[in-house]
Amino acid sequence: MENTSGQGKKAIVPAEIDGWNWGAFLLNWIWGIGNNTFIALLMFVPFVNFIMPFVLGVKGSAWAWQNKEWESIEHFKAVQKKWAYWTAIVYLFFIAAFAGLFFINVINEGFRRFQIS
Repeated sequence: MENTSGQGKKAIVPAEIDGWNWGAFLLNWIWGIGNNTFIALLMFVPFVNFIMPFVLGVKGSAWAWQNKEWESIEHFKAVQKKWAYWTAIVYLFFIAAFAGLFFINVINEGFRRFQIS
C-alpha cells in the first residue's frame, strides 16, 4: 500500500491504524498539537469540550495520518503507542500527587486536632 500520510483529506487511512486512540482521548489538545491535528484545540470551547475527547479518541488516528507525514504504518503505530504510554505516565503521576497531597492534608489535620492548647 502506498503511503498517503500527510495529504489531508486525500490521504487514504489504512484500516490497521483506524481505531481508538488513547493519546488523543486523554491528552487531547497536547496530542493534537504534536500530531498537527489542530481541531483538538476545540477542547477550549465550552460545551464542545465535553464531547471532543470522545471524537478525538475515535477519529484521532485517522486525522493524525491525514495531517502529518509518517514514514510508514509501523512508524505511525509506534509513535501513537508512545503517546498512549506517556499519557498513562502523566495520569498516574497526577493521581499519585493528588493522593499524596490528600493524605498529607489528612495527617496534618489529625495532628492539629490532638494538639494541646
